[in-house]
Amino acid sequence: MALKYRLLADRLREEIYVQGWKGGHKLPTEAELSASYSVSRQTVRRAIRILTEEGLVASRHGSGTYTTGMTQSAGTRQVAVVSSFLDDYIFPTVLHDAQNVFSRHGYSVLIFATENQVSREREILQTLLDRPVAGILVEGSKTALPSPNADLYQSLQRASVPMVFLHGAYAELSGIPCISDDNYGGGYKLARYLIDKGHRSIGGIFKSDDAQGPQRYYGCISAIRDRGLPIRDRSFCWYDTTDRAEMLSGGDGGMLRRFITERLDGVTAVVCYNDEVAFLLIREMLAMGRRVPEDMAVVSFDNSYYSQVGPVHITSLWHRHSRMGQEAAEELMRILQGQPGVSRSLDWELMERASSR
Repeated sequence: MALKYRLLADRLREEIYVQGWKGGHKLPTEAELSASYSVSRQTVRRAIRILTEEGLVASRHGSGTYTTGMTQSAGTRQVAVVSSFLDDYIFPTVLHDAQNVFSRHGYSVLIFATENQVSREREILQTLLDRPVAGILVEGSKTALPSPNADLYQSLQRASVPMVFLHGAYAELSGIPCISDDNYGGGYKLARYLIDKGHRSIGGIFKSDDAQGPQRYYGCISAIRDRGLPIRDRSFCWYDTTDRAEMLSGGDGGMLRRFITERLDGVTAVVCYNDEVAFLLIREMLAMGRRVPEDMAVVSFDNSYYSQVGPVHITSLWHRHSRMGQEAAEELMRILQGQPGVSRSLDWELMERASSR
């Protein structure tokens, strides 16, 4: 989880950019920012210190904190990173790696979050059209679905703004490279691993509105098909961004309970979309008196901290030699240097743990 003061700095940086504040605009006081964002004044001070070090704001003794106007003068040396969620468990590492690359090349970073909402994505893209940046690294919103924002992406292309998609791209857009996981190959690898361990009845739970979900599902069922085993349609469950929020808040454990009790009868192993949902599924299974892996093996993607914080550590896929944020940022830098953009996917390796033994 990203530190609160860094998240607040990201939000304030975005606000300065979106509002187009020139030099001399006074920021709210520490007390006002603390109340607005529900954080401590110490968190506010540390966030302001980051923006001061970046040259975006400056403090005037006895008067307050003011913008310097640097965003206007340095616009061509800024890149935008558009993410689904700032507090997603993967994003801090992706951002850290990307920022290191951009910093080495002399670029500062503007960070935006869509909350995986196409309406918010549209607002951000319009802002980036009105106040251009040197390039954009973007995690699209609901990439498994047709995008109502294709027109704005095409406008950015016509304006010669280099872009690189992260994790997934829209099917209706062309000419924008994407750095993604090998989602089909990962789904295939996990299902094949379970089959090789003797499982003959496999289920799964996947996210429906991002491109990774259908691709991982396709790899999983392809491996089952290729071994001549039955594909149990009923034993595969789908969830979307709204369902995810409810599961994380603890308000929709019922969906996972129903999946376990009503759809996994006779199933001995489950492939999960990522570590996050695998962690929640295992927690629900244990609360119901089910054993993992004795009653049900569970495997997933990402090899994140979620795979090691629960009572049963999770077998998960990871990238041994590549880092998503670094790869995507380096691709954007190559385009900015005049080279053609190239899409590619990162191979997975298996980290075996207790959830599948």
